[in-house]
Amino acid sequence: MIFFVCTMEVNGLGSSFLQNIFFCFPQRKENHSGSSLLGVFFFCSWIKACQSFIGWYFFSTQIQVIEDDKANKGSEPFTTGVRGQAPPLVTTKFQCMLFFFFFIYCKTVAYNMPCNSDMAKQSQVPLAAVIKPLAPLPPDETPPYLVDHGESGPIRCNRCKAYMCPYMQFIEGGRRFQCGFCSCVTEVPPHYFQHLDHTGKRVDCYDRPELSMGSYEFMATVDYCKNNKIPQPPAFIFLIDVSYNAVKNGMVGIVCQELKTLLDYLPRENPDVESNIRVGFVTYNKVLHFYNVKASLAQPQMMVVSDVADMFVPLLDGFLVNVSESRVVIESLLDQIPEMFADTRETETVFGPVIQAGLEALKAADCAGKLFVFHSSLPIAEAPGKLKNREDKKLVGTDKEKSLFQPQVSFYNTLAKECVVQGCCVDLFLFPNQYVDVATLGVVPTSTGGSIYKYTYFQASSDQERFLNDLRRDVQKPMGFDAVMRVRTSTGIRATDFFGSFYMSNTTDVELAGLDCDKTVTVEFRHDDKLSEETGALMQCAVLYTSCSGQRRLRIHNMAVNCCSQLADLYRNCETDTVINFFAKYAYRSVLSSPIKNVRDSLVNQCAQILACYRKNCASPSSAGQVTKCMKLLPVYLNCVLKSDVLQPGADISLDDRAYLRQLVSTMDVSESHVFFYPRLLPLQKLDVESISVPVAVRDSEERLSRGGVYLLENGLNIFLWVGVNAQQELLQNIFGTPAFGQIDPNMTSLPALDNPFSKRLREIIESVRAQRSRYMKLMVVKQEDKLELIFKHFLVEDKSNNGGASYVDFLCHMHKEIRQLLS
Repeated sequence: MIFFVCTMEVNGLGSSFLQNIFFCFPQRKENHSGSSLLGVFFFCSWIKACQSFIGWYFFSTQIQVIEDDKANKGSEPFTTGVRGQAPPLVTTKFQCMLFFFFFIYCKTVAYNMPCNSDMAKQSQVPLAAVIKPLAPLPPDETPPYLVDHGESGPIRCNRCKAYMCPYMQFIEGGRRFQCGFCSCVTEVPPHYFQHLDHTGKRVDCYDRPELSMGSYEFMATVDYCKNNKIPQPPAFIFLIDVSYNAVKNGMVGIVCQELKTLLDYLPRENPDVESNIRVGFVTYNKVLHFYNVKASLAQPQMMVVSDVADMFVPLLDGFLVNVSESRVVIESLLDQIPEMFADTRETETVFGPVIQAGLEALKAADCAGKLFVFHSSLPIAEAPGKLKNREDKKLVGTDKEKSLFQPQVSFYNTLAKECVVQGCCVDLFLFPNQYVDVATLGVVPTSTGGSIYKYTYFQASSDQERFLNDLRRDVQKPMGFDAVMRVRTSTGIRATDFFGSFYMSNTTDVELAGLDCDKTVTVEFRHDDKLSEETGALMQCAVLYTSCSGQRRLRIHNMAVNCCSQLADLYRNCETDTVINFFAKYAYRSVLSSPIKNVRDSLVNQCAQILACYRKNCASPSSAGQVTKCMKLLPVYLNCVLKSDVLQPGADISLDDRAYLRQLVSTMDVSESHVFFYPRLLPLQKLDVESISVPVAVRDSEERLSRGGVYLLENGLNIFLWVGVNAQQELLQNIFGTPAFGQIDPNMTSLPALDNPFSKRLREIIESVRAQRSRYMKLMVVKQEDKLELIFKHFLVEDKSNNGGASYVDFLCHMHKEIRQLLS
């Protein structure tokens, strides 16, 4: 999936809504009365002034834009293959037709790229692509075709090394081809030669995916393998914290019980063939316990390594095994682990040596793989990577706040680099009851293409379902190992910056020890020459990776965009969702090196410059109704980024949660960031039980909530079911099985399966919403005027927040002032 972007930056808001209203009318300020007709008159005058000043886009609702896009683009198949054609929004379900289906993987913010750097600088719309190389496909889409060019490997341009794609022009009767990226002419190998038809296309064009499709795969030869050796199948190693906290909260028993069945569902390319992935097991507290689960053993054997300062693997044969061959021994081990540590009193843990152990095991086996680490506390035991508690909320809001997002020791940066070299990806499951320094523990997962999952104050009764669903999906989801990604562009632009969970040892290659179907890499581009409106601009993303069967492959994604010399064309083809995705990642990375106030100010300033440039060069009162979708929704979404917990934390948000969210957003795709920053709020009181579609969402504001209604809110991480205090008894009976508001249990995490159409349809909607997200969302029932309502209202992002975040209207007033100053 690729999305093209335009970047921005943001600022704090001090003025109130009423102050901003009378910014336009200072001479009448003393006459204001909140309830007077005069106040209403001036408010309406202010609205009209804003409309004529910057157009209707400040007052457009994002719900209307989404519904219009669904109506206009969701009903008909989307025909691809037209350069610069903008696809539907990420909120619109659509089907791709014809030969180019790269919009499943690729989506740009600006489908018209500025022809030169001066125009890009004037517009203040940065250019970027959000790339999701292994994006999961809808059920009705065909997976990328696998192309084998034989022992000589994929056909490439001699100069820039771009891979064969639809943008290569065959000349001289098909004996040579001219590269669409660098214009170099290359000889066509004899085995790949084919004649051209009367239009200049090869006669086999539509028989070859690499000549007719936007996305496809090549079989890689041994030349593309590390050390010129065919890779071994990867391995999964499960490393389980067995300290007192981990045992007491039930995590150890739940993990061991689940693994007994989950190991049957390891990733495989052919569902009818057994997985090639081998598995190994380690438990740890202050020391590490390795287990020999060789098939010939009657019982598993434990080997303890207490010298954690110099980590090594005490056994080679019997540590990484085939699941089907060692099934009996593995199940015996998983039954014994909870019993062995049931009475432990050890509270201290290590962390660095745990990852070192998994890394050394993969080195010894000469393979890539993934470590699944289940961890519960701050690693304070004497060992490499030992940490101290540095949680200090006094630093929040100061210039030193950035240090809280930085790792406190360099040990993990070095360890992450070693993991990437080996192809060792790390997924971290955290179960903390107090501060664990996510900013430091997360360095290795976020540098190796891994994921972090966090279950604060884990309780088996309420959190087990969420954890197990996350674990199952994490183990089963398709992924590649030991991956390297490079983005090539046509002459005139180049990739200059990258965002995501990866490591870079040079300026061009993005290295990922693991790359799964949820991960994105965001790339920023800059001009290094002028572009042509006739030829447009090209981009090719090539990912070299090892499949779960041990096969080395190249996945190729190609995209062509138009180039423009008019600002109106640029703005018309921007996409807000992708812009905001890029802004958030840019801002969240900036907090590592800049004070948060500066980051916010920068975002607001750039947003104001974009809108001012649009107003000056593109908008007019006569065309106010035809303003682009991007300009309509930019303020509301940007305000959501500014109010987020990372950039404007409330008193109740922990430093660990902020670090966790910062790392989480860095790999989000556009659809995930869309709902994360502007949650979806669905009214349920008039739910049509016969319809297969979900209700039309309403705006995220308390004004939209009816005391007699029931609403579902989701943000990709949580689902809230808000129940109004005056909800009808019949409605409550259908949902909860009780007609009384006071008898609803606010602690329930799943709805009762009642035998009525409303209950069935509501549970279907919840499961449908969960299926759209990469993480399982825990259901929270919120009763109006209950203590949990404060958490729920935090996600009503158009309202003023308790942490000082501006309401949507206040932010519009602020942006109005900023734009006026820029234009004057």
